[in-house]
Amino acid sequence: AVLLSGMYSLLHTALRIPPSSLKQEVFKEDLKLLRIPEEFIADFAKVVFGNRRPLLEAALQKQGNQLPRMEDFKWRVDVAISTSSLARALQPSILMQLQISDGSTHRFEVPVAKFQELRYNIALILKEMNDLEKRSILKIQD
Repeated sequence: AVLLSGMYSLLHTALRIPPSSLKQEVFKEDLKLLRIPEEFIADFAKVVFGNRRPLLEAALQKQGNQLPRMEDFKWRVDVAISTSSLARALQPSILMQLQISDGSTHRFEVPVAKFQELRYNIALILKEMNDLEKRSILKIQD
């Protein structure tokens, strides 16, 4: 099951990259770096670069629309001048609204400290994603 899952993930990732950006030689070299046996490399390349690729891309596109995506994000800083809790008066907070592709809307309010923590964690994730993109495994070649 682990082997099939790995093969599926590898093919799914490779088929998401446009054929003009992924070169066959680079793809094969990356598979060698992953220590995939030579006979499987030829089969993977035949699937990714073969004439049935458009059918596979269409099937993946149908499957790929299962999870909702964020379509819109709005935020604003709010400062309560008058409130029933004296501790909250004049304390800024961040109001956020997420619009999801399934039609749902989520609104929430966070204090500035929690917003800064969220901002820091997102920046950290983006940095890690950038570092992963710089690695040569399945790197998009122009």
